[in-house]
Amino acid sequence: MKFLSKLILKLMGWKIVGGVPEGLTKAVVIVAPHTSNWDFFIGRMGYYVLGLKAKFLIKKEIFVFPFKTILLKMGGIPIERSKKTNSVETVAALFQKYDNLCITVAPEGTRKLNPNWKKGFYYIALRAKVPILLGVIDYKKKEAGLGPMVYPSGDFEKDFKFIEDFYRPLNGKYPELFSLSEEGQRILNEKKKTENP
Repeated sequence: MKFLSKLILKLMGWKIVGGVPEGLTKAVVIVAPHTSNWDFFIGRMGYYVLGLKAKFLIKKEIFVFPFKTILLKMGGIPIERSKKTNSVETVAALFQKYDNLCITVAPEGTRKLNPNWKKGFYYIALRAKVPILLGVIDYKKKEAGLGPMVYPSGDFEKDFKFIEDFYRPLNGKYPELFSLSEEGQRILNEKKKTENP
């Protein structure tokens, strides 16, 4: 799959950036911007090229015939998103079961515009005592791959500022659907005004 993924991405004009940190065995990998179904396929091929064996949290409603078998083979983990389940505890517990586990989450939680990222990814990493690896997908530069790691300190606001600053310059397939926090959105809007007076 590595060779085929590399070839397809090259033909599409995409470049793979970054790499898997040496010795990494467990992490929560977040990917943003998430504005299109294409994000999954480009990201998955990028993982094949980088050699990152990652699992993906996907809403369980999608795990129906004929997609179920394909999604499971690609590393999909069905997740119940109802209020009755504690997804943070459920997913954090998975890290106790496996010696090697990297789980990918799209913190925006949807391809639609969402003014508030879901915080579950952070608390999963904090609870499981694993780092957060920042996944990259930038349609303007046609770059996909991996950025820096964040070790959650327990101070969400401080850690999230670093994460948000990293993602702010990136461009989704549909940039108007990429959201940041209110403060982050204000900064982004001011930047756009200075670039396009």
